[in-house]
This record gives sequence, C-alpha cells and structure tokens, in this order.
Amino acid sequence: MLHRLSPRRLSSLGLALGLLSAPLLHAAEPEKAELKLGFIKLTDMAPLAIAYEKGYFEDEGLYVTLEAQANWKVLLDRVIDGELDGAHMLSGQPLGATIGFGTKADVVTAFTMDLNGNAITVSNDVWQAMKPQVPMADGKPVHPIKADALRPVIEQYAVAGKPFNLGMVFPVSTHNYELRYWLAAGGINPGYYAPHKGDISGQIDAQALLSVTPPPQMPATLEAGTISGYSVGEPWNQAAVFKGIGVPVVADYAIRRNMSEKVFGVSRSWAQANPETHKRLIKALIRAGKWLDADDNANRAEAVEILSRPEYVGADAKVIANSMTGTFEFEKGDKREVPDFNVFFRYHATYPYYSDAIWYLTQMRRWGQIADAKPDDWYVQTAKRVFLPEIYRQAAAELVAEGHAQASDFPPADEDGFREPLADTIDGVVYDGHQPNAYLQQFSIGLKGDRTL
Repeated sequence: MLHRLSPRRLSSLGLALGLLSAPLLHAAEPEKAELKLGFIKLTDMAPLAIAYEKGYFEDEGLYVTLEAQANWKVLLDRVIDGELDGAHMLSGQPLGATIGFGTKADVVTAFTMDLNGNAITVSNDVWQAMKPQVPMADGKPVHPIKADALRPVIEQYAVAGKPFNLGMVFPVSTHNYELRYWLAAGGINPGYYAPHKGDISGQIDAQALLSVTPPPQMPATLEAGTISGYSVGEPWNQAAVFKGIGVPVVADYAIRRNMSEKVFGVSRSWAQANPETHKRLIKALIRAGKWLDADDNANRAEAVEILSRPEYVGADAKVIANSMTGTFEFEKGDKREVPDFNVFFRYHATYPYYSDAIWYLTQMRRWGQIADAKPDDWYVQTAKRVFLPEIYRQAAAELVAEGHAQASDFPPADEDGFREPLADTIDGVVYDGHQPNAYLQQFSIGLKGDRTL
C-alpha cells in the first residue's frame, strides 16, 4: 500500500505555505479528496504509478493511496462495495458486470489505461513440439506464429487421453478473449460458456481447457506442469523467458491491434456522487499516459525503475524493461523490436471508444457469456452505458486550457466513438464496431446469429 507524500509533493511544500504566485483555479472543489485506488501487479498499471509519482493527482487536489489487490475478482468487488474509489480494471470487467455475467453491478469507465501489452506463452516442451510446424527464416521463427502450429500438439494430447490446459487471468479478461481468438483462428475450439444452464467453466466442447490463474502465479504454475501455456500481461511472459521455463509465441498486437486492454473503472453510483473528483482523476491519468509515451518512449526507462519497486509491480527491472522499452523477447535470445507492445497515449489510446467496448461484447456473445442473440443496437447502447467519453472530453478540455496538452492530442470533436474498421488481425477478419452481428457471422468457430447452447 502507498500512502505517503510523493517526490513531487515533497519538492513543492511551498504550495501549502501559500508561495504559489498563480494557483490553478478550478470551477468546483472535489467532492472527495482522499482516495484509495486499486491495481493488479502488471506493467499496465503504470498510469496510476506515474500520476502518483509525478504529482499529477496532487495537482488536481487529490491525495491518493494506491493499493495492490489479490486478484481481479477481489478488486472488482471492492470497487462495487465502495472499499475502493476506483481501480485499474480489465476492459471487460465493467461490461461483464453491467450485463450481469458473474457479478451484477453498474460499473463505468471514462479512461482507457493502455492498448496491447499481452502475449501467449507455452512451455518449453510444447514449444519444441510446435516448432516443426512453424515457418522459419534465417534460422528464426516467422512471426506472428499462428495456432495452426499448436493444433497437432493438442491432437497428440487427445490421442494420449491427456487434457491440454491453458491459463488466463479472468473470464471477462482481454487475455481470455485473445487466447480464444488465437486458438479459434488456428482451428482449435476453446470451448463455450452456458451461464443460463449454470455452466460457467467455459469448457463446453473445448479442445483446449482454459481456466483462471492469477497473473503473478502464471510462471510457477507453468513450471509445475499444471498448465501447458497461458495468456497474460507483462511482466509475466518475459518472466518465463528469464526463468527458462517457457516461450512467448505471439504478442496480442499481432492478434488484433491497438484496442483497449485495461481501463480505469468506478461504480456508477460513485461517478454520479463525485463528478468533479472523477474528472480530476481522469485529468491526472491522461497526463500520466502522455508522459509514458512522450518523445518516442523516452521516459520508459524511468518508468521501468518506478514499476520495479515492490509497492508497484515488484518484478526485476530487466524483465519489465524487455517489453516496456519497445522490445520483446520470444525464444530466449530472439529479442525483437516491438515499439507498440505497450501503448499508453499515442493512437488516442486513453480515449474510451465505444467500438472497443463493442468488441468485448462480441467476444462475450461468441463464447456464450451472452447466451442469446442481441440486435446491433443493443451492443451500441450497452457500450454507451459503460464507456463515458463525455467525461474524458471534459477532462481533456481543461488540460488544453491549462497548457498541459494540445487539442490535437485528442480525437476530433466530431468523431462518433468508433475507430476505423480493423483489418490487421491474425486471421484477416475485419472488425467494424458499427456491425457487431455481421462481424460475428465471419467466424466458423463461435456462437452467432440465433445459435444458443
């Protein structure tokens, strides 16, 4: 837990003594100035750490305690119960809660914390079995590696009567949907959920069995042989490389690129009771995201040092740096330039796009978490209920007026909340958020139309 004066605060105690000649004027005071925010020990919690360490929260008159949480369910429950004012969340969590998959509650977001940032890792044994099916060039695997190379391995497990177990971090996590997307693109059925029948295992008709493992436990669970691979955020893929126990085979930016990965979530009741506080939090987080991507990632080395501290991610700085500084190591020694592995601000990363929300909802439908067909308008209205760009725009406008940002840093005022259709996917399937049902119809594996389990 962090509850101390940040370096920025310590260096500017003159503010408390009235020595600032031109204080920043706000239209209203925050409804709540003392805040407790939650996070999971992953590198994409970075905007929270940077907003704290650089004094951006304090610039907004907010005094924040950052507290690591045990897992995603505990984090979500504590936001809903009011024990946390807000938190670093999986993009699917506010959506899943709102539609009632798992916990039923109104949770909203006005800020996307990052794009990309995940990978899929397999054990050394599985990698050696995959490798003969992987195209090679100059003695190195050709990326992106598709799940086609994994299919014969899974078939061998089935012949031997052995389950093929994979880990992901939470049923509504990006990692779950990315792992399922990658497997299905290679002709492997990752299984279905049937909550209306009381089956929330996600393993109906599965050729690969996916189950929840908390992120920091992924490497140890892989090493123990309980799972044969996993989908997780950093630094837990690079940790497998450093420990020599596994090989990341694909980064999520190659599965589907530049879509919301984590968000900053609050309960709807909290947002309604604390509109000024909420806006100020978003302002501080926008500044943090901007700092993280400034000058072609020039600040990332400093960010790595901050994140490596035990109160944040608490992993070796060398492991964190492998992805945060624009490179990524796949097979040990095969380090490649991946400047967009973690994106915190460019490509309008912090803006809460409706189309990002709709993609998550399509995946919930595809894998049975949404049991029945929904019209396109349902997807749009659900996205608008949960993702709140109007609050983001208020925060952005104040940052521009204060000189902390430029209008060109943000999406134009006339945009409709939808990114351009995305064609850069591992299977070539085009995603257009305006047409969720037409998008689902393109997949051979997955629920679509009126199909139910």
